[in-house]
Amino acid sequence: MPQQDDSSNNPAVMAYNAVLVLFDVLVFIVKSIYIICRGLFEMVVLPPARDVSGDIVLITGAGHGMGKNLSLQYASLGTTVVCVDVNEKTNQETVTAIKGKGGKAFGFTCDVTNRQQVVDTCKKIRDQVGIVTILINNAGIMPTHSLLQQTENEIRKTFDINVLAHFWFIQSLLPDMIKQNRGHIVVLSSIAGMIGFKYLVPYCGTKFAVRGIMEALSEELRADPAKPNIKFTTIYPYMVDTGLCKRPYTRFPSLLKMVKPDDAAAAIIDAQRRGLIEASIPKYLLYLNTWFRNLPLRVGQEFGDLLDTGLQSDL
Repeated sequence: MPQQDDSSNNPAVMAYNAVLVLFDVLVFIVKSIYIICRGLFEMVVLPPARDVSGDIVLITGAGHGMGKNLSLQYASLGTTVVCVDVNEKTNQETVTAIKGKGGKAFGFTCDVTNRQQVVDTCKKIRDQVGIVTILINNAGIMPTHSLLQQTENEIRKTFDINVLAHFWFIQSLLPDMIKQNRGHIVVLSSIAGMIGFKYLVPYCGTKFAVRGIMEALSEELRADPAKPNIKFTTIYPYMVDTGLCKRPYTRFPSLLKMVKPDDAAAAIIDAQRRGLIEASIPKYLLYLNTWFRNLPLRVGQEFGDLLDTGLQSDL
């Protein structure tokens, strides 16, 4: 019979392994202190905003609302803007508005829920415009009524647009970003991706999903031996006055007022240019949520009752 390796029981080997573990723990502690100190510093002194004039940005849902505001503001920074929307007319209006101000813009009509259309559109964009260096996954819908009143079609469509479309665009554009070792993926989650709201059960599910997708994809690329220079930013806006939030209410309108689309777009672009991993609009909501997540769930629920903010059912 072959002899069993009993080196694991060797006192010298055990001592050596213990020293290695102790060393790794010390390295972890030192790194953690550095990261915490750097994070606290950057809360006060933000990283510099990089120039995006040489970038090509693709924005989904560019024909209206937040997508249109993002398109116009990126164009004003000298960025080449690729407008993607299922509505050809409104999408072209955004392109025309950009060109009317001297900007560079291209329009592509695409149903983001159709994977093959997304793949084909991204190929056209690469051939006609160039390699996309910034992807803004903005398109989204928000049916606002109780789960038992939501139809199967509404739920499926919400996930198709708010979640699955992210996969199709990322799968289509990420390979070129990795090849050129340059890229930035920005997704619009929501405060509803951090906190559950009544009448928004499927919507909250999609926005929590988006948060998980970004975190997992970031980890996947971090583990890549090539260490591609791809950045990720997840945005958590409060209610933005684009018409998507049809019946909002809040007990403290001065504290939690509707965010103006121009202000929200500016905050999103600023977060992307500074390379922030996460950002909420307003900024304090991200830190507030982090704080309450460390407390018993009931405390957060009571605080939510105190603020009394949300959306009324649209039925």
